[in-house]
Amino acid sequence: MNESARRDFVRSVIGGGVIASAYAAAVMPTGDLLAQIQRTDSEGLKVGSVMIPTSGGFQMPAYHAMPADAKPKAVLLVVHEVWGVHEYIRDVCRRFAKQGYLAIAPELFVRQGDVKLLKSPAEIFEKVVNKVSDEQVLADLDAATLWAQSQGFDTSKLGINGFCWGGRIVWLYSAHQRKLKAAVAWYGRLTTGTNAITPRHPLDVADKLQAPVLGLYGGRDDGIPLTQVDEMKTRLSFGAQASQQSEIVVYPEASHAFHADYRPTFRADAATDAWSRCLSWFGKRL
Repeated sequence: MNESARRDFVRSVIGGGVIASAYAAAVMPTGDLLAQIQRTDSEGLKVGSVMIPTSGGFQMPAYHAMPADAKPKAVLLVVHEVWGVHEYIRDVCRRFAKQGYLAIAPELFVRQGDVKLLKSPAEIFEKVVNKVSDEQVLADLDAATLWAQSQGFDTSKLGINGFCWGGRIVWLYSAHQRKLKAAVAWYGRLTTGTNAITPRHPLDVADKLQAPVLGLYGGRDDGIPLTQVDEMKTRLSFGAQASQQSEIVVYPEASHAFHADYRPTFRADAATDAWSRCLSWFGKRL
């Protein structure tokens, strides 16, 4: 990425305002990281922000990208990490759009606050992430699906893709939404403490999936032990048809966030292979 592209990238992340240090450190690459950034242009695409009506009349912002001159072949929901919808997530939407999909990335934290304004990861979790209920997120994703349907898009071909925090949501949504046909979960947590906000986790719903999930995990992910990944495989194998059709791929040398090309954890070999598997998974099922 050259200096001009970097300036464009920074402007797209900041959005013209002051950005807090935690968010900046997480999503704004510097130094050698700039060389690994994939920048997907919008040529041949229709991209932009939309407002999606949700329960109670709340208007939820979302980024979307789709082919400009052709009907999308399917609808993909893209679920962000703890950093919300930033440039990497928007770029992933454009990557999917280049493949012929309508990709929609809802701002699922918007009710709780703006993570760009918080000063530390601990504050981001305390003030925003830990206040976002699974019930709200699943309902918001349903609303995004209904919005796509209201715009004339074919939601009988519905998929979902999510990273990290969003990877966990993918598993849950796959047990929730009957219209779903395919899902890809990138290094989403499989279990952690339960409470009123997060009453269930992927391990709890592994046998109840409505759509097959491709799980993509790193063998050196300190936050997701391989024992949990193995347990997930076992539970999937004894579950519903969609559960049994699911697959989990582990990249032994990769850590968490190996697809995030704006972070030091990026592994080009694993990311390239996993992206190819992701596109093939959706291509065969949507």
